[in-house]
Amino acid sequence: MKTGTLVLVRHGQSVWNLENRFTGWVDVPLSKKGIQEAKKAGKLLKHYDFDVAYTSTLIRAIETLYFIFNESKTQKVPIIHHTEGKLHTWAAYKGDVKKEIPVFEHDALDERYYGALQGLNKQKTARQYGKEKVRIWRRSFEIRPPEGESLKDTAKRTIPYFRKEILTKLKKGQNVLVAAHGNSLRSIIMFLESIPEATIPSLELPTGVPVVYHIDYKGNVIKKKMLH
Repeated sequence: MKTGTLVLVRHGQSVWNLENRFTGWVDVPLSKKGIQEAKKAGKLLKHYDFDVAYTSTLIRAIETLYFIFNESKTQKVPIIHHTEGKLHTWAAYKGDVKKEIPVFEHDALDERYYGALQGLNKQKTARQYGKEKVRIWRRSFEIRPPEGESLKDTAKRTIPYFRKEILTKLKKGQNVLVAAHGNSLRSIIMFLESIPEATIPSLELPTGVPVVYHIDYKGNVIKKKMLH
C-alpha cells in the first residue's frame, strides 16, 4: 500500500531567537537569517508534492511555510482554510484544487507557553534564578516555568490534534508538511518514535531543517531522514 510522507520543519530563526529571548506565544517574526533558512528548506523540498499543510497560528511558522512553498516546483498556491471562528462555509474560497494546497492553522501546534519568562533574555534569566533552575524549566518534561506550560502540557494538546487531523491523512498515503515549533514538534516526534518522556526534552531540532518520515497505513514510521 502507498506510504505517506510527513515533513516536519521547525520555523527559521526568529528575531527573538537571535536575541536569545524566551518567545513562547509572543508573535515574533523571522529574522533575516530565519528567512534564508526557510528559503533553504524550500529548496531542499522543492520536488516534494504535498497534499496538505499545517502550521501554528504564530507568524514565524506561517512565514516559514510560505517561504517553503515559494520555492516549490509544483507551483501550488497555499490557501488557508479557516475551520474556526466567525467565517461561514459560504465565505470559503474554492478555486482549482490542482493548483492549490490547503493550509490549516491551529493553536494546538503553537509553541510551548513560557509564561512569565516570555520576552526575557535566557542568559540574564539564568543569572537571576540560577542555571540549574532555568535548565529544569526548559528541559524537564513535567515541570512548568512560572505561569507557563511544561512540555507535558504542550504534548497534551499537540498529540491529539496530530493523531486526529494529520496522522489520518498519512495513513491514507497523503504527503503532509507541518511548519511549527521546537516543542510542539518534539511532542509529535516523541509520539512517532516512542521516545521516553525522560529523553525527549534533550532532543534538539535545528531551525529550518526538514525532518522527513515515511509512514505506513498503520501509522508506523518505516523510514526517517533529515535534509541538510
